[in-house]
Amino acid sequence: MQTLPIDWLTKGLIDFEYKKYLLLAYLQSAKSEFKQQRLYPVFSDLIMHYRNLQQVKEHKKLIYEQFPQRISRADFEKLELVYEKIVEDDETMKQIEEILQFAAPLFVNAVDAGKELYDFIEKHLEINPVGITPMYFDEGYLFLDTFYGKETQVYLYRITIFQNTYEKYRGIHTHLLKTVRRGLSLTHEGLKVQLVKENRELPNPATFAAVAKVPCPVEHSLLPIAKRSLVKYVASMAA
Repeated sequence: MQTLPIDWLTKGLIDFEYKKYLLLAYLQSAKSEFKQQRLYPVFSDLIMHYRNLQQVKEHKKLIYEQFPQRISRADFEKLELVYEKIVEDDETMKQIEEILQFAAPLFVNAVDAGKELYDFIEKHLEINPVGITPMYFDEGYLFLDTFYGKETQVYLYRITIFQNTYEKYRGIHTHLLKTVRRGLSLTHEGLKVQLVKENRELPNPATFAAVAKVPCPVEHSLLPIAKRSLVKYVASMAA
């Protein structure tokens, strides 16, 4: 997919027609990804660009927290210095304002399209516990079944909790252990028994099966949504 630089608004030629060309090409690429049911990484990038655009519109300032982890503090400070110089230039700022007015509704539409696709896939994803769930369920196995697939991807998952001054967050880490063929002789319950025999360190692991009811790419849609859905499912159990 085509990407849009983090500093696309201030980088290079600040001209409405040029920025319009860059933006439309990027959004067309994002639209193509969504047509293929591919949500990530384009959806998270769209949200990042939209949030930063809103900060610029409201405060005429770039906010470091709105940028993804791949931009360093040093790089951000250089970017902010460039932007501050631009703000002081009335003629250039008029171009920026025109670009912002044009870009904002397009980003809203693109983010809405991504959310609609996310909600559709999530709605057609079933998550259920496999066997008896122990009291500790922040670590265990996630079985991922694709739509009409005959294979199950087995992941080891671990949920971590971190917080800032205001909120508590749950994150999830997964590691693909193996892919197995499903069948009448190997159910999810049977697969769990197999894993217990293979890994004595988890004698009664929390195990969940995520089953897709619609076709979608595993790496770019199904797995990221399954991980987030599992975090919500486990959080509801802990409540």
